[in-house]
Formats: sequence, C-alpha cells, structure tokens
Amino acid sequence: MTQPTEPLPPHLAEPTRLGGEISITGKWTPKQPGGRFRKSEDSKEMLHEWEDIHAGARSSDGVLSTEINHAVGEDAVLVHHVFEDAEALAHYFSTTATEHMGALTAVAKPELHIVRGTTIPDAARAGISSKGVDAAFGEHLFGYVKDDYRKPDPETAINVTAKWTCKEEGPLDELRYWWQRVGTDAYSIEKGLLRFEAYRVTGEDALIIHEVFENTGELKFHLTKGTAEKYKKDIDKIAEPEAYFFRGPVSWTIRTYSKFMHLPATYSSQGSNFTRPGGSMSDGTVA
Repeated sequence: MTQPTEPLPPHLAEPTRLGGEISITGKWTPKQPGGRFRKSEDSKEMLHEWEDIHAGARSSDGVLSTEINHAVGEDAVLVHHVFEDAEALAHYFSTTATEHMGALTAVAKPELHIVRGTTIPDAARAGISSKGVDAAFGEHLFGYVKDDYRKPDPETAINVTAKWTCKEEGPLDELRYWWQRVGTDAYSIEKGLLRFEAYRVTGEDALIIHEVFENTGELKFHLTKGTAEKYKKDIDKIAEPEAYFFRGPVSWTIRTYSKFMHLPATYSSQGSNFTRPGGSMSDGTVA
C-alpha cells in the first residue's frame, strides 16, 4: 500500500532553533506506593531525594531549567530538565544523578523518560542509559513555535509530551503523515496551541509529539473540537500511545475526558522549579 505523502507547509518546514539543547521528561513512582490519603515512606523519601536532586541541578553548569512536578491522582512525580547541550547532560548524569541514584532507586523506580533534541549524540544516550532508565530518544522532524519562542505563562500553560508507537512494523511514514496533518491544521484553527513538534524515536517505529497549550480551555478545544478530535481515529488505526505526560493546571473535566480517549495520561502540577535567566529554546525564552 502506498503511504500518503505531501510536502511540509512553510510553518512546519521552518528550521528548529533548539540548537544543541536536550530536554528530558520522565516519570518516577515509589516502590511501595501510599494510599489515596496517605503517602508511603518510600513516597516521602522519593520526594525528598528529588528535592535534593533539584537543588543540585540548579547549581550544575548547563542546566537551563529543572522541574519537580507532583502527579495528580497517583503517587508519582514527573521530572523535567533542559540541558544546554550534550556535554552539560553528561556532566549532570556523571555528578548529581550519580550521587543520588543509589538512595533514589532504593525507594523509587523510573518509568519512561522522553528525551528530545535536534539530535541526541551517543554520549548523551550513554549517560542516560547507564542509569538503567527506560528512555525514548527523539530527534526533531518538523514543527512550529509561535510568539518567537517566548515562554508561555507557567501559571496557565500546559505542556503535553507523548510517545506514539506503530502497531505493526512499517507504517511509520503513515504515522508521520497523520501527525503532519495535525500540525498543518492546528497552526490556523487552534490559536492557543503555541508549540507543536514531532520527533522521530531512534531505533523504534515511533514518534514523540510535544505540544504546549496556552491554557486548559485551549487544550479542551484541541481534544473535543480541534485536530485531536479530527485525526485521532486515523492515528489509532496504526499506532498506540505509550505515554502522555501533562505538566500544568489541567482541569478535572479534561482529565475525565482523556480517559474516554484511552490516553495513558499522567497529570501533574508544578512543584519546585528553576529557570536560568533568559530561559531556553526548549521551554521558551524569558525576557
């Protein structure tokens, strides 16, 4: 079967300005989770370790931003780091991460970590993989960023990072086509979808999709009336979502609605966070 193709529109073909930056968004859960109303000792220790790691990351050269996000409705954290380049990432994993890995893995376990960049050098892959972390490495394919890469208001913006994996070997070009359709249409009909990027996962028939919405209302429109509603059935025929990481103030109605869309979602609210002066191209620049 011939896969559908079409040229990239100008707004998706614009070269990315990520440069050498690399971002990581990952999930950690306690080995012994707590109940609905009380956290376990492992959970408390996991949070304590991550606060220490956050403090170390802030002082590490080349860490442009770092976040410890508390999961909503489950005992977990979503962590997010942006590194200036592969050298900064390797330095972090050989120092701060190494210092805390023993204590952290005694009480917690890593789940999928989504790594994004223009390219991911071998040294960066090795630094992450050496810690026993399940990671998907995505290299930039196409996308757009509105407002000249300025960082949206963190009080209202919602970052969504997802991994979609093909059901059968081969239809990656078709999966790419349908996500290209999302990015093509969303640029004009979803004014509040401020950032849309697609990354190819190296070594897998999979894509990473990163989207940033101006607020929860824009995300609701995307899911119910926008490009997600328009193209999800086509995408579902050929691929499955492996993970959906939401960072930001997602309303409970959207959390409920996403369950009907069968998204393996982790929602989180922002905890400790730090951004270096000027920000980054990965999360947005700060004046």
